[in-house]
Amino acid sequence: MITRLSTLFLRTLREDPADAEVPSHKLLVRAGYIRRVAPGVYSWLPLGLRALRNIEQVVREEMDAIGGQELLFPGLLPREPYETTQRWTEYGDSLFRLKDRKGADYLLGPTHEEMFASTVKDLYSSYKDFPVTLYQIQTKYRDEERPRAGILRGREFVMKDSYSFDMTDAGLEESYARHRAAYQRIFDRLGIDYVICKATSGAMGGSASEEFLAVSANGEDTFVRATDGDFAANVEAVVTQPGQERSIEGLPEAVVHETPVSETIETLVAWANSIGVTVEGREVQASDTLKCIVVKTREPGAEEWELTGILVPGDREVDMKRLEASLEPAEVELAVEADFAKYPFLVKGYVGPVGLARNGVRVLADPRVVTGTSWITGADEKERHVVGLVAGRDFTPDGVIEAAEIREGDPAPEGQGTLTLARGIEIGHIFQLGRKYTEAFDVQILDENGKRAIPTMGSYGIGVSRLLAVLAEQRHDDAGLNLSAAVAPYQVHVVAANKDAAAIEAAERYATELSRAGIDVLFDDRPKVSPGVKFKDAELLGMPFALILGRGYAEGTVELRVRGGEKTELPVDEAVETIVRLVNEARG
Repeated sequence: MITRLSTLFLRTLREDPADAEVPSHKLLVRAGYIRRVAPGVYSWLPLGLRALRNIEQVVREEMDAIGGQELLFPGLLPREPYETTQRWTEYGDSLFRLKDRKGADYLLGPTHEEMFASTVKDLYSSYKDFPVTLYQIQTKYRDEERPRAGILRGREFVMKDSYSFDMTDAGLEESYARHRAAYQRIFDRLGIDYVICKATSGAMGGSASEEFLAVSANGEDTFVRATDGDFAANVEAVVTQPGQERSIEGLPEAVVHETPVSETIETLVAWANSIGVTVEGREVQASDTLKCIVVKTREPGAEEWELTGILVPGDREVDMKRLEASLEPAEVELAVEADFAKYPFLVKGYVGPVGLARNGVRVLADPRVVTGTSWITGADEKERHVVGLVAGRDFTPDGVIEAAEIREGDPAPEGQGTLTLARGIEIGHIFQLGRKYTEAFDVQILDENGKRAIPTMGSYGIGVSRLLAVLAEQRHDDAGLNLSAAVAPYQVHVVAANKDAAAIEAAERYATELSRAGIDVLFDDRPKVSPGVKFKDAELLGMPFALILGRGYAEGTVELRVRGGEKTELPVDEAVETIVRLVNEARG
């Protein structure tokens, strides 16, 4: 097909929008792909919608190839199914809730596990119906507290979610493997630079979980890779190597010291070294101290908050994402001044595990805090710390928690060297859910022995609309977008840059011939626009190939520009054949 720029519903911008912070947001608005309606809500303009549909098509083709069957659930959903799984409350403030005119509760769907599970229950009853994989490409809604970065993190977004139903755990593993391979093909075809990371399941539940992250300096997710192996993981899923347990026999007794002006780890270490405290014959380091961070947690549906103490080595900060992932589905907040005022045993800057345990507060410790390790920590009195507090003798944590920050150079698991840190954007997530949702909806199927059995589920999501922003992040330069042939709204941008009537007529002919060859063509036929403006727009819009009919046409040549690459002079009678070949190669 041919689309003419003279009639296309498009206005390009030369200046970045005021609210845009990242390249994808700036360029997709400037190039007329999307337009802001409200915070986190965008309209898809003709160019953006064509690119979105191209991405959807790649996703559909690969999902169909593994036996997926597409359906479509409503976005407006009743409360009851989400009450069954407790996610009406677990989702908290991120859920869009509303009432109809009769007062019944509804929500705008953030995800659809409940609908898939209940629908399979309604329609299938025999093991002969399984396995089955169902999927949809649909708009989802989440009330992001701080929507940002355009369509990278919005309140309304397009997602592909698929669900496998198998009668056996072995079948689930096969379905998971098929989806994993399909995702790799999808992202490879789209031209995305990505990694597959071990991840946590979060509110979704289930066992095995992997996250597909597009590598990007502007990503909100931090992930790690091993220097000497193939290990990669989201920071929330990194398991800290535990400390070395030691015998508590013969260890010096804990001693409380006056520690004026020592509310920070830095000042505490300086104090300890100033009075000659040593650890195994050396000066005290921050890693010899123990931070005791007080947080509040609230389980879904509960009204009251409960205090929890989090112990981490003093040289580490608490990573809130890791902490929240470890405590899901509970809400987590740091204790504030009002909490310290409410509980007199909390002495700010001097909280220790002994005082918390004495007052019935749950204490969770970093994996490095093991029996026999000795620490300098708060003594639960103002300007006092205790030196030589031994885990397993003087205090015993109620459990282990992954909450401390991960650092570049930390040891990688299984002897794979050390960890390196990078940033990424989540583009896909796959889970082996197991029977969490089929049990919640009592999905009972007759197995081959005539007995009732509950099928097991897998859940597999791709952020379809986010993929366009990801491609814009990874594929752009100072001049504009540089989209792949699989995604770009048009594969070829024909520019009539010569006002000569013969050149304009030839540009029309080239556009027609390329269209007949099955190529989508954007034809810049604007009569009163200068060549310079046309060239700038061509670079901004980001089609992979541009055919320029300029001054050289009269001498028998046209110019082929590969976006972000070379410029080549072609004989006029070879242009169509050459471009068709290049486009087909680029499509794969």
